[in-house]
Formats: sequence, C-alpha cells, structure tokens
Amino acid sequence: MSINTLPVKVMIAGIGGASLGTEIIKSLNLAGNYEIYGCDISTSAYGLYEPSLIKKYLIEKTNYVQNVLNTCLETNVKYLIPGGEQPMMLLCSSIQLFKSSGITILSNSKEVTARFSDKEETFKYLEAQGIAIPKTIAINKVTDLKYVGMPCIVKPATGSGGSTSVFFAINEEEAMVYAKYINRMGSVAVGQEYIDDNEGEFTIGVLSLDDKKIVGSIALRRTLDAKLSVAYRGRGGLISSGYSQGFIDKYSDLCIQAERIALAIESRGPINIQGRIRNGILFPFEINPRFSASTYLRAIAGFNEIDTLIKYLESGEVPIREPIKTGWYLRSLTEQYISPEDMK
Repeated sequence: MSINTLPVKVMIAGIGGASLGTEIIKSLNLAGNYEIYGCDISTSAYGLYEPSLIKKYLIEKTNYVQNVLNTCLETNVKYLIPGGEQPMMLLCSSIQLFKSSGITILSNSKEVTARFSDKEETFKYLEAQGIAIPKTIAINKVTDLKYVGMPCIVKPATGSGGSTSVFFAINEEEAMVYAKYINRMGSVAVGQEYIDDNEGEFTIGVLSLDDKKIVGSIALRRTLDAKLSVAYRGRGGLISSGYSQGFIDKYSDLCIQAERIALAIESRGPINIQGRIRNGILFPFEINPRFSASTYLRAIAGFNEIDTLIKYLESGEVPIREPIKTGWYLRSLTEQYISPEDMK
C-alpha cells in the first residue's frame, strides 16, 4: 500500500482561548503532516491569531453552518472538527450536508450526539442500559429532591460542559434557588446525587470506529488541589472545572468500565466520560460525545485520539498505539499580544 505523504487539510470550528479548539490545534501540530485551518465567530478568539494555522476565518453567527461549510469549501479541507459543544451541536445536525460536499465531520454519530445533549435523557438512557449512575432527576418541585438526597448537584440539562452553571447545594431550599435560576435561563434543572472524591475523579476518553469497534481508551485521575481545576470548593463539597490535569496511568479496570459504557451507548467516534469512583465502580456524572479538552494531554501521553482517527479514515487501518507514558500532566494558560491593527 502506498503511503500518502501530502499534508491532510483540517478545519477546526471554534478556536477560542483555553478551549477544546486550541487543544485540537496542539494535538494536530504534535502529530505533524497536517494543514490546519480555523474559524470562529468571535474577534477575540485566541486561535484567530495562532501562527501555526494556515488561514483563519472570522465568520458570522447568522447562518453559522453554511458559513462554516463555505470556509471548508474555500480551503478544500477534508475533515472538520468541532472545537466546542455549541459548534458540535450545530454542525453534527448537518453531517450529511458536509458529507455530500466531501467533508467528514470528526464527531460521534448524529444519534449519539443528540441523545447526550440532554443530561436528563442521558442518565435515563444510561440507567436503562444497566450502567451505574448517580441518582438523577429533573427538578420540578421540592419533593423531587428526596430522590437524590442532600447535599446534591444542581445543573442545567443542556450546556453544562466545563461545569458551566453547575452548583453544589447543601439543602433543599438552596437547591430550589439554583433550580429556579436555571429555569429562568431557559433550561431544565437537573438534580444529581453528590458522590465525594475520596476514591478519585477521572476523565476517560474512549475512541470508537463507525462499526462501534473500540480503538482504545485513556484515563486521567484529576488533581483537585490546583485552582485551575476547581470550580467550587467548600461546605463539604467540590466541583471540578473544565480544566483537567493530573496523573495518567493504565487504570485498566476503569478503562474497561468506560469501554463498556461506549459499547452500551453504541458510540461511533470519540466520547469523554467524567466520573467519580465509589467502591471501585465508575459513576459518570458527565458524558460528552466529542473529543475532550484533555485531548492534548492524552496526545503527549501517547494516545493522540484525533490523529489516530484521521489515520484510520485515510488508510483503513488503525495505527499501532504507543505505550502510555505514566506520570503527571499539568497545564496552564498562555498569553499573546495582538495590536489594534491586527485585531480581526
């Protein structure tokens, strides 16, 4: 078989600073042999000023999907990767539109993406599949909270990635205050059993192919003693932030549990599972059907999920995985100066 040595053209939609999009850029740069393009709706998106990108596009929010498609056609890219939850939801609803133009969106299936966009439906589905979950219920009245117990987590059914609008409530009165706030913001409030972090909190990536065959998984035990990794701490509870860092090791038993979840939900692409451990059992509190913002940490540990998937799509063969480099994987923020004249 001849090996194509020409760079593969990839577009990333959503390239704000300290986001999934910028971590995808770093993962592709680490792998090499990619021409990387990016687009975003914000003039202050960090990636619009990233020198490693071949070309960057500031696009209008109105007619977003068509605007992204136009940039893909202009640059003749072969693959499109959503760089965040909102781009993922918008673009994955139009997978066939892009496919008909010769562009593959690197995401999970349309069905999985839609199902896991709603936390209430997510946990109903997981429970029906026999997967251990924290007790979870939509909060319509105060008596609903009896099911999950106190203290509990209150969060919106949609759009809570990165711990956005996720609250720790110590009593029913407080939980209802948070629930009403989420309702006023236009979402359904979900109450969830609080599981402490005594046995660890993990973020686990599982990569599957279109036929549901699992390529591999990788687990990071989060360190929760750094400000960057914590959204809330106090009154006997802790909520992690969207910035994972910590210790990567084999964690074979937890990876097996995560892979069972991927099979149970019929995953066809990347998923990221965040969960805590109780008596050795993984209890997921968040499942996102996309690449994780931890993807670059995983890449430098030896499992570059994005590069692995693209190489499979290009050759039809899964590349041989490198051994995982056990150790601590830490992160920070980066800065850059943009002159007024260069601002998009």
